[in-house]
Amino acid sequence: MLWAVEFEQRLMRISSRRGTIVFFLCLGIGLVALAVALNVGWIILNWREGVLLFFGIVFFALIIAGMVVNTIFLVRELRRSEQHDSFINAVTHELKTPVASIRLHLETLQRRDLPEPRKQEFYKVMLSDADRLTETVEQVLRAGRAGDKRAGKDKADVDFGQLVRNCMESIRTRYHLPAEAIRYEEALSNGSGVHVRGNSEDLRTAVSNVLDNAVKYSGDHIDVRVRLETPDEKRLVLSVQDRGVGIGQDDLKRIFKRFHRVTPRALAHVKGTGLGLFIVKAIAKKHGGTAFARSAGEGLGTTVFIELPKLESAAERSEA
Repeated sequence: MLWAVEFEQRLMRISSRRGTIVFFLCLGIGLVALAVALNVGWIILNWREGVLLFFGIVFFALIIAGMVVNTIFLVRELRRSEQHDSFINAVTHELKTPVASIRLHLETLQRRDLPEPRKQEFYKVMLSDADRLTETVEQVLRAGRAGDKRAGKDKADVDFGQLVRNCMESIRTRYHLPAEAIRYEEALSNGSGVHVRGNSEDLRTAVSNVLDNAVKYSGDHIDVRVRLETPDEKRLVLSVQDRGVGIGQDDLKRIFKRFHRVTPRALAHVKGTGLGLFIVKAIAKKHGGTAFARSAGEGLGTTVFIELPKLESAAERSEA
């Protein structure tokens, strides 16, 4: 019943934070009301003193502004603290679960004489758990690297179309998907491929994260469409569209923030650290682009876009 105790403690921490937020909001409102009352009284008593009245109004405005800013930052820090705790809980779960599984299988192998097919099955499960551990650790490291402006400066000419196709094949292999589950199409202006100047490892991470999310949040019916296009001579846009759970309009504004996760009830079993899309946007910004998402609402699928500056080909540079 350890999980029940942890769950109860988590609820107590959440309710405590909400109580703290309510307390400071009420305190701020009370202080503003007191300041208004004092200022109005002071104005009534000193309405003939024009200079004092002017400075009084200025100081009053500064006090109110300070209180408002203080309250805003307080609420923001409390929310950030709550998100940080959620991230710690998610990472802890992602680490503890495979470790516990590996330990259980190792203890079984140690205590029992199992037939060879059963051993091979255990080895396969343990390797899968080890891969899950590695992916969680790498995801956290990528988030730190994405936030470091000095990292990833070694840029080169990257065939982005080929990189996307390689990432798609990797995702198909990881999830054992048929080719038609993730479909690819190009709408390029010159029809000869498209290149960007960037760090191939970072770009592969960004594309893989978007594809991984599309598969995980598609539910049982995986139908992902990947499209690469060049809307003009200077930009390329990668769009990854799924027909999954979709995203509400409020969450669309926050999904690229650190630690934020969309957890619909239908896919409550899907675990993660809340860092994937944050890493995607950070990498896109480092390469002079951006990332954004669109969704018609819950249950109506999601499309994530990565927009990057296009690298001119040698022929285009010579013509210029």
